[in-house]
Amino acid sequence: MTKIQANPSGTRTIEVSDDHLQTLDKYQLMRDVQESHGYVDEETLNKLKLNIRALLESEAGADKALLDLCLDVIYNPNMKAFGLQQLFQLFVEWKSRID
Repeated sequence: MTKIQANPSGTRTIEVSDDHLQTLDKYQLMRDVQESHGYVDEETLNKLKLNIRALLESEAGADKALLDLCLDVIYNPNMKAFGLQQLFQLFVEWKSRID
């Protein structure tokens, strides 16, 4: 379990497990998360939430790991654009270790 910083001051964190990262990878949710300018904003977070919502409404919605990712990380009340940027960086580091 790894904690990511959810705000610039570091007073809020979100716990991310390897299972969460594997689910992000399985559904390729981090692909195209960052816009061409490399900046993650609230619109980017909303886009990710909409993509996940579509998955949940499809057959993949029966995947407990996807539901856990939503409840624990993506829809966490502390998740904002800053936290998504930190999640993206963690995912890139994790992906480079497993490849």
